[in-house]
Amino acid sequence: MTNSPPQRGRPRDPKRFKRVMEAATRQFCEQGYERTSIDSVAQEAAVSKVTIYSYFSTKEQLFEAVVGSYSDQVFANLPPELLDPQQPERALTHIGEQFLHLIFSEEAIGIFRALIGSATQQNTACQLFFRRGPEDIMRQVAQYMHAAQQANSLTINDPLTAADHFLSLLMGRAHLLALFGLASPTPEQKQTILQQSLSLFLNACRKTSLPS
Repeated sequence: MTNSPPQRGRPRDPKRFKRVMEAATRQFCEQGYERTSIDSVAQEAAVSKVTIYSYFSTKEQLFEAVVGSYSDQVFANLPPELLDPQQPERALTHIGEQFLHLIFSEEAIGIFRALIGSATQQNTACQLFFRRGPEDIMRQVAQYMHAAQQANSLTINDPLTAADHFLSLLMGRAHLLALFGLASPTPEQKQTILQQSLSLFLNACRKTSLPS
């Protein structure tokens, strides 16, 4: 559903490419966007700068790839049969589970913190993150909302706004606590967040009761 940032070529060595992505993720989380450099990523990944530039022509593309590698996971593990527009309760349950897994992951929390900590100095990074992360996910959820709207299983006026409302319900207080390092939800608490958010959203959309 999404387009990955352009790369200069397919990685010939998947293991080496994986090391680059893992090193870049750690550095962006721990050092922030501005302080992370291609040199430092190359050093940690034990590759040359030329190798990284063979994958990504700029640091911006590398950052987009890191963010995209996580945001794409929301839909990557969902086969089409789980996204039946006639069964929004089941579909949104699976989408919500994947989204909660993503936003509470150490990597996502780390990047959030790094960007928020110096947002005014990292405008470019914030724009890249928003476009390749939250906006990408919201657009994909909106595509499902539109399909459900067309199938008359959800009553919504604007699929993009509906996607925004659904994802916002899932974040809320628990995500703020995690960002501040005060508490992380247990699997049981995540399930409660999902069920309560889903119930509220579906009631607001006047969903017709359908089999799960």
